[in-house]
Amino acid sequence: MFKVEKERIMNDIYSDCGRDILLIRNGRGGFMENHRNIETDPFATSCASIISGVISVFLSALVMGLPLYLHNSYFDILEAKYKWYYGSFLLMLAIVLILSLAMLVIDFKEFGGEHAKTLFAALKPANWKKLFYPADVAVLVFWLVALISTFQSEYFYESFWGNEGRYSGLFLMTLYVVMYFVVSRFWKAQSWLIYAFLLAGIIVCAIGITDYFQMDIFHFRVKIKPSESAIFTSTIGNINTYTAYIALIMGAAAGIFVTTEKRWNLIWAYVCLFISFMAIIMGCSDNAYLALGALFAFMPLMLFQSKRGLIRYLVMLSTFATVIQCVDFINHRYESVVLGLDSLFKVVVNLPGLLLLVLVLWGVTITVYVVFRRNTTIMRKEDSVQKQATDELSPLLRRGWMIFLVIVFCVIMFLLVDANFLGHEERYSSLANYLVFNDEWGTSRGYIWRKSIEAYGKFPVMHKLFGYGPDTFGILTTQKFFGDMIDTTGLLFDNAHNEYLQFLLTIGPIGLIAYWIFIIFSCRSMLKCNIKKEYAIACAWAVICYCFQAMVNLNLPITAPLLWGMLSMGIAIIRSGKIKNENSQADMV
Repeated sequence: MFKVEKERIMNDIYSDCGRDILLIRNGRGGFMENHRNIETDPFATSCASIISGVISVFLSALVMGLPLYLHNSYFDILEAKYKWYYGSFLLMLAIVLILSLAMLVIDFKEFGGEHAKTLFAALKPANWKKLFYPADVAVLVFWLVALISTFQSEYFYESFWGNEGRYSGLFLMTLYVVMYFVVSRFWKAQSWLIYAFLLAGIIVCAIGITDYFQMDIFHFRVKIKPSESAIFTSTIGNINTYTAYIALIMGAAAGIFVTTEKRWNLIWAYVCLFISFMAIIMGCSDNAYLALGALFAFMPLMLFQSKRGLIRYLVMLSTFATVIQCVDFINHRYESVVLGLDSLFKVVVNLPGLLLLVLVLWGVTITVYVVFRRNTTIMRKEDSVQKQATDELSPLLRRGWMIFLVIVFCVIMFLLVDANFLGHEERYSSLANYLVFNDEWGTSRGYIWRKSIEAYGKFPVMHKLFGYGPDTFGILTTQKFFGDMIDTTGLLFDNAHNEYLQFLLTIGPIGLIAYWIFIIFSCRSMLKCNIKKEYAIACAWAVICYCFQAMVNLNLPITAPLLWGMLSMGIAIIRSGKIKNENSQADMV
């Protein structure tokens, strides 16, 4: 082990929230990246804190303002939230640029430009491998493909602004990507913003629950046709978008609940989880099943490694069953008041023996807790290493769950084949609406998906590679099969109602794959984070729940900015954790 010479560290404002990058020679003659704490440089500390503070204000406007902001009830909700997002982001970006220029001037006057030199040195191509994660490269490819798609589209203006769709053109995609890099690099992770995100979510949920009771406390539905009022709720609008937002809240609350070690954080996360369960059921949208399925199916792969993880999963599962029982009670007790359920949840709440199932689940949870607690008490006097060992579970449980998931997947595949190809759809009664794929499936999603795939097959080579142009799906449907669409469904589709199919047709397979890689690598990094673990995992599960429901939903500037915000904050948290680990290791050298 060699001794590191103490020297004055120049701040790298670009990388890792203003932390310094210093390349020092190690004992093997190579180089290692050493992130030093900016507290060694008061000027760097001040600059980084100011920039981070401005970003925190913007993130507050994003996670709290965007979900709650309305202008004219539901009539202009898409435009209002779109303007809120791009307005607040561009304002933040302008302030950051002005402050950065002012700091640059001060640096040249007071320090001879030393900080600026360090910045530009860190940005040299030789350092790109150290500065960019695989997720960073993927998101840059995603944006580059969207750029190419826009320029090769016959509808450049519409592709840039997305004005013929849902405003998700190149302009908005560019803002998402820039926000990702600004937040992940310059924001000093602060946990209170995650709780602010949950607080706003609980307010939205509470309003949505009152709408289920048809209270309309803010009179948002007054001017809406009675036949259509039930499909709009809370401050989000369409129930599909509402449950997409609740999926983000539910995932974040679950992530904190299953990982936190702080009592009050645990209580707050549980309250948020309970309310989000109730809200997503009362949202009466089928995309909720996919988010819930992802949460309960895949979270055990993370939790079934420890006794505490198993207990908290059982608590979460028992709580969800309890919420279903509560909704069933409400529907019977206030039948003339509530909207009622008309989806798969109606089948679930009417299951015979539901109350018995709830009691059994809580009984199992309490029994497992008592048994594990007794074992922990016996080992209390032993050292911490042995205590940690006693909390570990056999890997057989996790492997068993994997086998269970494979079996469930195979059963679902068999049911789909049996219902669609073997002609046995009559076997499944009410479940046939979900198992039998035809043009009416999923409120005519079956039709638009089929026509979308047919249209993609007829694309020229450039469109097959780079799509028709960002958010030009409405133009495509109008030009290619407008008459058939109206005659068959009576609806005008300007979106594929599947985010991934939408990306395939509008920016092509390369952009879609880059987007998937970005999401997967980001979530993988967040789930492996050790510093501020619960907050990184909260961001990861918010993203996971959202991405599963997106298979039957729309990409909108109502919820998509929050998805990108959670990705950005999650990566900022893990980068901050990486810096702390490297700083502590350097101090030990």
